[in-house]
Amino acid sequence: MKEIISTEKGPKAIGPYSQAVRANGFVFISGQGALDPATGALVEGGIAEQTARALENLKGIVEATGSSLEHAVKLTVFLKDMNDFAAMNEVYARYFPKNRPARTTVEVARLPRDLRVEIDLIALA
Repeated sequence: MKEIISTEKGPKAIGPYSQAVRANGFVFISGQGALDPATGALVEGGIAEQTARALENLKGIVEATGSSLEHAVKLTVFLKDMNDFAAMNEVYARYFPKNRPARTTVEVARLPRDLRVEIDLIALA
């Protein structure tokens, strides 16, 4: 059985998908970028600010499911430019100081709304 999760703690989906789905003891959160949940607008700043906003969006959504970032088991980071890796990684490390989840980071040609970073997450429910 699966449960669709929708919360104001993250940006509304900008396409035909769910913010998150809870199924079989896991929470699967769709890719989040640097969109302000209140306005839907792209946050100002560079990769550090965009990474922080994306992670705050993930945090808000995962907490709305009753879980937390501490229960994250896998993230995928999509970067527009791999030259942003070090700055993204510095911000990311603050959100996962210990018991770090598995992660994949890839460079992509383009992201929706010309984001510099998008991150998805799988956590224990």
